[in-house]
Parts: sequence; C-alpha cells; structure tokens
Amino acid sequence: MAGDSVISPQGSKDFGKHEHGCDHYKRRCKILAPCCNKIFPCRHCHNETSNSLSNPKDHHDLVRQDVKQVICSICNTQQEVTQVCSHCGVNMGEYFCDICKFYDDDITKGQFHCNDCGICRVGGRDKFFHCEKCGSCYTVDLRDNHFCVENSMKSYCPICFEYLFDSVKSTRIMKCGHTMHMECFSQMTMQNHYRCPICCKAVLDMSAFWEDLDMDV
Repeated sequence: MAGDSVISPQGSKDFGKHEHGCDHYKRRCKILAPCCNKIFPCRHCHNETSNSLSNPKDHHDLVRQDVKQVICSICNTQQEVTQVCSHCGVNMGEYFCDICKFYDDDITKGQFHCNDCGICRVGGRDKFFHCEKCGSCYTVDLRDNHFCVENSMKSYCPICFEYLFDSVKSTRIMKCGHTMHMECFSQMTMQNHYRCPICCKAVLDMSAFWEDLDMDV
C-alpha cells in the first residue's frame, strides 16, 4: 500500500537512478495527467501524444502545476506528488520541484526554479537573471546589454511557431529584442536572411558586408 514505508530493493534512494524515464528526462516516476486521466512519462510525452490525435478538438497541453499524482517506476505505487517514494523509499528525481511537479535525475543541467517565471529553468541559477520587462530569464551577459521588448519570450517563434516561454530549445535574443529559437536563427541566416521576421530590423552587424559590397561596386 502507498502508506506503508518500506526500503527500496537495494536499500538506497539512488536505486534505479538514470535507468528510467523517457527521451526528455531521466526520472523514476510517471505522472497521472489530470486532464485526461492517463499515465505518461512526462508532460512533453503527454503533449506530443495528445496533440497528434486525429481529432483537433482533442488536442491539449498538460498544465504542469495541475499534476497531483505520480507513479513510482520502481514499485509502481501511485501516490501524491513528492520526491521520495512513500512505498519503496527511492528518490523519484534527484532534482525535484514541488511547484512545477518536476523530476529529473540528470542534475548536470543545473535546474533551478524561477519564482518570477513561475517555472523551472536549466543552466544554473548563478548564470541567469530575470528580466522583468521581457518576462523571462536571460543569461547574465545580457544584463543591461539587450533591448527590452515587453513579454518578448511570451510569444511564438516566428520561424517554427512553437511557444518560446517554456520551450526546451535554446533561444536567441536578437538586437531588436525579439526572440526565436537558436536553431531557427541559424537556419535563417544560413539562407542569407538577416532581418528579424517580426520587425525587419537587421539581426547582425552588417557593416563589414556593406563595406565589401561597396568595394565590389
């Protein structure tokens, strides 16, 4: 029973570490999605499944904070969200956030919870700051060194149209202050497009290019 506290098979909270999870996270639990009452390895797995359903009306994303129940991957005990399994005693995630209901055994990512963003970020708390106007966490080298656009991260990538704020992909803040995925930015410049798709301002310093063009003329 979920209320009976017993020791994990190897008597260690680390039992099964890095051996369970999905393509997105290594963790020792699954989540019960309250929106559809189905079990998934993580919210991304849920979103990929639900948004690929044949009926568009059934498409939906899981709100991470709504998760109330998890299932231990070691002993299969369903229980309330907590870091240590109430039945076998393993850490269901080396990193655990009670606010986001987030578990991850790979702590090399440097996970941290940003109270202002309201979600967990990766990369190390000491390497990021929260920009109040842009509404998101940026690397410290951008502090006082970027053009602020109100809630610029709470928008969709102008190339692939994925929502940027909680995307797991790296993002690029352009000179104009607008944002897009780093991968999308690279693909755009490789195709010789150097203007922001939103405001049409140059995304790179083009002075050297124009000088070379003048010399050719």
